[in-house]
Amino acid sequence: MRIARFTTGEDPRYGILDEDSDELVVLRSDPIFAGLETTGERVALDTVRLLSPVIPRSKVIGIGRNYADHAAEMGHEVPAEPLVFLKPNTSVIGPDDPIVLPPWSREVHHEAELAVVISRLCKYVPAAKVQDVIFGYTVANDVTARDVQATDAQWTRAKGFDTSCPLGPYLAVDLDVSDLAVRARVDGVVRQDGRTSDLVHKVPELIEYVSSIFTLLPGDVILTGTPAGVGPIEVGQRVEVEVEGIGSFSNPVVRRD
Repeated sequence: MRIARFTTGEDPRYGILDEDSDELVVLRSDPIFAGLETTGERVALDTVRLLSPVIPRSKVIGIGRNYADHAAEMGHEVPAEPLVFLKPNTSVIGPDDPIVLPPWSREVHHEAELAVVISRLCKYVPAAKVQDVIFGYTVANDVTARDVQATDAQWTRAKGFDTSCPLGPYLAVDLDVSDLAVRARVDGVVRQDGRTSDLVHKVPELIEYVSSIFTLLPGDVILTGTPAGVGPIEVGQRVEVEVEGIGSFSNPVVRRD
């Protein structure tokens, strides 16, 4: 099942995608908080604008260097424990929203990733029980100011600027994420093509580790890491990210100096 957050020009709503009819079955409210009760209304998918499927009330948690090939291309070893950083919820945008390159960076990269969405308040979740706290999965682009990441002592500025966390196009529920393709394309050309089976620290381990640091809240998002092939994005380009079984979406790149 895939759930969309969408608008037809009014307040955002939620709907379950009917794969056979390309319609959204409208939900009464945010499914993370209110369940999957429907209104009976159906809306054609091609008449709506898809939004980020979730706006975290609290935080986006990133994991760095979680694919060995990406760590190698950046000249780093794979960390023994998950390398954790935070992105504010103000970094989140949805499909077709512009990625705005910050004026203080001249080397911004795309990073396609599988993202996990948390269903309820939780702390110290053992790996064997992580399915109890996962609502679903979505696709993320962990946009990174690479030059600033290399010079700053920590990653807040490089990873947390406005528009640096595109999410979309759907929330996939009950998806087996053990071996899915993760891809990025720039102007239609494939840049990244990895698989979640190559994650160094798998989803259960990540949730166990992260929940030992932070209390996780409903709607929190965990980015699981990016495969090799990251590279620069420039003004005028369009960046597409995809995870098999969830879907793909893209964003134009702009700069406001």
